[in-house]
Amino acid sequence: MREERGQVAGDVLVYEEYTLWGSVGGNVRVIERGKFYLRGAVYGNVEVEYGGRCHIFGRVAGKLTIHRGAKVIHSGVLAGDAVNLGGRLYVDHAAQIHGDVITKKGETTIQPKPGASARRDMDRRRERGRD
Repeated sequence: MREERGQVAGDVLVYEEYTLWGSVGGNVRVIERGKFYLRGAVYGNVEVEYGGRCHIFGRVAGKLTIHRGAKVIHSGVLAGDAVNLGGRLYVDHAAQIHGDVITKKGETTIQPKPGASARRDMDRRRERGRD
């Protein structure tokens, strides 16, 4: 297992278990057997290929791409789009995605925000005139 706490200039290829507490000034590519835990920031795109795993707790300034056979859990902040091309994408209720979530293939699960159903029920009652 590798763990970094500083700044990495340029692109990063993840092929083993790797935890980043700092930042990457480029793109990150996670390949087969790679497990990437982002607790800092990536100032580029994150691409997860077949057999790769990724858990985003931090911030991604670019786009997130999930290929067939990849698994991603997103709990942080994503400035771009999340594009699922055949893998598994799970978006935690605490996550923020400022772009679009696009599922071309694969399985995408977006956990609802806590209290979202209660707010919907209150709105429906108000529409019917029952406060």
